[in-house]
Amino acid sequence: MEEQKPVPLFDIKLQTAAIRNELMEAAARVIDSGAFILGPEVNDFEREFAEATQSRHAISCASGSDALLLALMALDIGPGDEVCLPSFTYYATASCVKRVGATPVFIDCDSSYNMSIDDLEQRLSPNTKAIIPVHLFGQMMDMKRLQRWVANVPQKVHVIEDCAQSMGASLEGRHCGTWGDIGAFSFYPTKNLGGLGDGGMMTAQSAEIADRLRVLRVHGEKKKYFHDVLGINSRLDSMQAAFLRVKLRHLDSYERGRIAIAERYLKAFEEADLFDYLTLPVVADDRKHVWNQFTVRVKNREQLIAHLAEEKIGTNIYYPLPQHLQKTFAYLGYKRGDLYMSEKLAGEVLSLPMYPEMALENVDRVVGSIRDFYRSYQA
Repeated sequence: MEEQKPVPLFDIKLQTAAIRNELMEAAARVIDSGAFILGPEVNDFEREFAEATQSRHAISCASGSDALLLALMALDIGPGDEVCLPSFTYYATASCVKRVGATPVFIDCDSSYNMSIDDLEQRLSPNTKAIIPVHLFGQMMDMKRLQRWVANVPQKVHVIEDCAQSMGASLEGRHCGTWGDIGAFSFYPTKNLGGLGDGGMMTAQSAEIADRLRVLRVHGEKKKYFHDVLGINSRLDSMQAAFLRVKLRHLDSYERGRIAIAERYLKAFEEADLFDYLTLPVVADDRKHVWNQFTVRVKNREQLIAHLAEEKIGTNIYYPLPQHLQKTFAYLGYKRGDLYMSEKLAGEVLSLPMYPEMALENVDRVVGSIRDFYRSYQA
């Protein structure tokens, strides 16, 4: 019998192979230009990204983490300020708050994997200066409800959208990254719009905030060698901008591929009838989900992971430990049981293979393997 090929969690080589000639042309264009940092390619990419996200301004930087850090800096958030953010997210969202000297206030999530506004309402304090909603796994949280809530709090509260996993996602047709003061995007290679290296982008609707972000990303330099504010060095290089311009042209097809795979997963799991063992992701009717991850909740997770590994099927856990329980934040005094849903999800979630070029029959193979595991487990 012919040995089955692996089904990886993500296969970046398939994506780059399909557009190799376009990428090589872009690289040659940059090499020939001699402009390697913040050159014309970066300017063009920022303009095209702003158009794609329906944003007034797009300001690039070196990474998604830097995009969050610069956003906090631009809004003058620091010591004495509290920033509310979900505990069930990647570490970068929380670490940037600590890095500027502000205090993270961790919020529980709901069944959609996104931050719970009900829990957020209980944790507002006079020191709350910002909220960082994270549009996790490719689906936006309810920004319309969040906006209404923020408008009614007694003090000015900024909103920084963490869009690292949600490029292309929208709520009632309005793109993520356009609802808050600043949107922060990541171009890590496995993102929906991923580079051939690292990179980030910030979107803003205010010209004043956009100008401040541009200054902060180059050491606080508005005029060369004159520094009015303390910034950092966080610039997108021209090579990555050129590559990302190529991939931005293909983003619609990548989205269609991810959506088709997600729909196949949902249908296959419905037919497999595994709901005694597995919970499917919740998809809101008013949102466009772009499926950076296809994440389910499962019983007997470690045994299932081992079974799938034997079948050469890739998986990962995003995320095994909520941020309120990380050692970095032990000084805040959180303990197990404080954020029930975040802790529950951390013990149950499992991300399955998801990438635009994935063959649909491999979805059936993944679901079939999971079905076989639970049938044998039940027996």
